[in-house]
Amino acid sequence: MRERPTTPRSAALPARQRALWRMTLSVFLPFAAAYYLSYLFRTINAVSAPRMSADIGIGAAELGLLTAVYFLTFAIAQLPIGVALDRFGPHRVQIVLLPVAVSGAVLFAAADDMMLLLIGRALIGLGVAACLVAGLKALVLWLPQERLAFANGCFVALGALGAVSATFPAEVLLDTLGWRGLFLVLAAVTFVAMVTIWRLAPAGIPQKGLAASAPQAKRRLRDVLVDSGFWRVAPMSACCIGTAFALQGLWVGAWLTDVAGLGRAAVMQGLLAMALGLFAGALTLGVLADRLRRYGLRTQYLLAAVAAASMLVQVTLILRVPLPPELSWALLGAVGGATGLGFASLAEILPKDMAGRANGALNMLHIGAAFLIQAGMGFVVALWPVQDGAHYSAAAYIAALALNLVPQGISLAWFLAAPAQHRSSAATASVAKTA
Repeated sequence: MRERPTTPRSAALPARQRALWRMTLSVFLPFAAAYYLSYLFRTINAVSAPRMSADIGIGAAELGLLTAVYFLTFAIAQLPIGVALDRFGPHRVQIVLLPVAVSGAVLFAAADDMMLLLIGRALIGLGVAACLVAGLKALVLWLPQERLAFANGCFVALGALGAVSATFPAEVLLDTLGWRGLFLVLAAVTFVAMVTIWRLAPAGIPQKGLAASAPQAKRRLRDVLVDSGFWRVAPMSACCIGTAFALQGLWVGAWLTDVAGLGRAAVMQGLLAMALGLFAGALTLGVLADRLRRYGLRTQYLLAAVAAASMLVQVTLILRVPLPPELSWALLGAVGGATGLGFASLAEILPKDMAGRANGALNMLHIGAAFLIQAGMGFVVALWPVQDGAHYSAAAYIAALALNLVPQGISLAWFLAAPAQHRSSAATASVAKTA
């Protein structure tokens, strides 16, 4: 009897498992660790703000600007970062930018006036500006498109652990080291993350994802910025995600203190609930998007449903509906977990070799919206007089949140009214050129 070839199916399975573990250890985890730190830097002021305010002597408007300047430099860097990711790959971009975050954290820890704090915070924002889009670019390069929504959700969920760390764990470090010592620790950990990416992450770009030449890069960046499919999704994603970022990064703690009247321990519980909501939302929405795609429902419609649900939760806060604060803020935290849905929506309408530019452009809008919302809320709240020497009235926060509902509603209406596109003009042109 003729013998069968000695390449059993079981031999292929360990090879696939080894490849999966190799990708997880060298691609997913190093970039996810950097994104974790980015999220931690983004949200840490919600915990450290009272101590910084007392130490430096700043009010609501200054605090809002100081926290939001992170978003400003972060947003400005997104377009050049997107081009750099497509041309040089995520490894090179990260090992150039992360040292900037290290220097910013050190300067922030040493600052003794508002100007130095602003510069330090701005450098931190610039240094971690690529953490999300670099990781997403890496996933686009090494994963099939049909699994991107799930992978993006897992990536955002691991990053969301940074928001979890910016609650009780950060409070413990604040009690032990003070806010200056805390930022020195963050500087050291960021340096370790940079070295990990440098040593473990692949430095090149796989053949299937080779970047375009410089003239094509300029043309294709323009293609993203004029694409009607991009502008159908982007405003809604920016308003929805930007609101979650702005609230979690600063104003949740102030709301729980001044509006809900909670003590410090209860405020920490509320911040933890929002962070856990972010983690759970990222995982759940990633899995849900993956399942719904199998039934033909595009990810952008799930994003629209999340945006509508977010607005509903904000309405309950404005109307002071008697719900547990932890529940309301956990639901809004889950909205922040929808970040991956926005990027997965772009992957449905734009070609893979434009992923860095498209994700950079969308992230610029996410972070730019967060900057405007976070700083704007500070200026609105500051229109009301300070009460008891340290607090603002509930009406101040309610007015600020109500004003922010306007652009969210307009962007959602724009998405629903604009014609749907199953393939963008840029994607069609790209396919035509490679045919």
